[in-house]
Amino acid sequence: MKFTPYEYQRTAIQWIIDKPRCGLFLDMGLGKTVSTLTALQQLIDDCEVNRALVIAPKKVAETTWSTEADKWEHLHGLRVIKVLGSEKQRNTALATAADVYVTGRDNFAWLVAKYQGRLPFDTIVIDELTSFKSSKSQRFKAMRICLPSIRRVIGLTGTPAPNGLIDLWAQIYCLDQGERLGKSVTKYRETYFTLQKWNNIVVRSTIKSSCEDIIRSKIADICLSMQAKDYLQLPSMITHIINIPLSDKTRKAYQEFEREKVLQFKAEHAEEPNNILANSAAGLMNKLSQFANGAVYDDDRLAHEIHREKIDRLVEIVEAASGASVLVFYQYKHDIPRITDALKGYRVRTYQGEQDLIDWNTGNIDVLLAHPASTAYGLNMQQGGHYIVWFGTGWNLEHYQQANARLHRQGQQHPVTVYQLIAAGTVDERASKALESKKGVQQSLLDSLNYLIKKHSTQ
Repeated sequence: MKFTPYEYQRTAIQWIIDKPRCGLFLDMGLGKTVSTLTALQQLIDDCEVNRALVIAPKKVAETTWSTEADKWEHLHGLRVIKVLGSEKQRNTALATAADVYVTGRDNFAWLVAKYQGRLPFDTIVIDELTSFKSSKSQRFKAMRICLPSIRRVIGLTGTPAPNGLIDLWAQIYCLDQGERLGKSVTKYRETYFTLQKWNNIVVRSTIKSSCEDIIRSKIADICLSMQAKDYLQLPSMITHIINIPLSDKTRKAYQEFEREKVLQFKAEHAEEPNNILANSAAGLMNKLSQFANGAVYDDDRLAHEIHREKIDRLVEIVEAASGASVLVFYQYKHDIPRITDALKGYRVRTYQGEQDLIDWNTGNIDVLLAHPASTAYGLNMQQGGHYIVWFGTGWNLEHYQQANARLHRQGQQHPVTVYQLIAAGTVDERASKALESKKGVQQSLLDSLNYLIKKHSTQ
C-alpha cells in the first residue's frame, strides 16, 4: 500500500529526524507507528541510524510494528525482527541482521543485563512511554543505565492529561536524562505539586497553580503534542448504556451479597490509609462485578454461574448485528466459556496474538473476545468491524478509551457503536459513572467504596 502522509504526519516524521531525543505525544489514531518507521527509514538511508530497538507492550511487539512495516510500500526494505519468546529465541533474533528489533517491555531489563548496560543499538523507540512512568520500576532503572550510550531516543504516547503530569518525570528522564524536569522525582513533585501524605506516603497530588503551563513549556522543545480531534475527521462513535434488569430473585441475592461483602470489608480494612485502601477496594469491586457479570469465583478459583441476563443481552446484540463482526471486551476469564457456549454457531475467537488480529481484519471472525489490557494499545483493528460490546467496563478510563480506539480510528469507514452492558442496581452503575466522570482509578474506587459503606452502614 502506498503511504501518503497527512500534513501532521509529515510534521511528526520531521520532528523525529530533527531531534535526536524527542517525544511524540499523539492521540490515538494519528499514526505514531508508521510515522516513526518512516523517520527511521530515512535516518537509516542517511546513515544517521544503524540499528534501532523498539520497546513495546507485548501484544504490540508481537504484531503492530512488523505488520505496519509489511503494510506500506516505502517500508518494504526495512528489516524488522521480533525479539520475543524464550531466551534462546530472543538470542537467536538478536544475532540476526536487521534494522529494527522489537521487544516486549518485560524483556528490556534482561536485554540491558545481557549487554552489561551498553546496548548494541544507537536508537531506542519507547512505544507507550507511560510504561516507564515509575522511577522505581526495573525497566526504568535499566533504561537509566543504558541511556548514556544511546544516541537517539524516541518516546511515543498519547497526549498527557493534567492529572497524568505527576507521572511525567520518569518519562521525560528517559528522553533527556533529567535536563528539563530535574534529576530527582522527589524534587519534581515538591516543586510542581501539592502533596498530601499519610505516614510519609503520598496519597494524593494536585498540580500547583500555573505549573501545568510551566511543565509543558519546559518540555515543548522536544515533545510534540497533537490531539486527534484537531486533525482527524473520524466517523462518529455512539455509546449505548444498556441497563439490564435482574430477576427479583437475582436482584435480592446480589443485594445480600453486596451488603455482606461491604460490611466484611469495612470490619477488616477501615483503618487502612487511602493508597492501601484503594488496592483493597479493587478486590471488593471485582467480587461485586463478577456477580453483576453472572458468575463468581470461589476460594479455589472455581467459577459458579449465578445468572445469564448479560449473556442473553449479548446474544441479542450479536444477532442484531446481522453478520457484522462484534468486538467484545470481557473482564474475567470465566466470562469466556460462558459467552462462547451461548454463541454456538458463530465464529467466536478469544484474542491471543497476531493470527487473531489478521483473521479479525479479514472478516474471518464473527465475535472476537478480548481483554482490554491486552488489546488497549497500538493494535489496528478498524478494518474488522465497528461494533463494540463491553461485557463489563472495569474502572480504568485509559484502558476503556484506548480499547474503543482499536475500532474508532483513522481508516474506519463506519460509525462505531459501543454498548455497555450494565446490570441494573449493581456496582456496574458505579463503574460506568466513574468512567464518565473521568476520574483516576484510585479515586473512583475510593468514591464508590465510601458510597457503598455509607449505604449499607445506614440500613
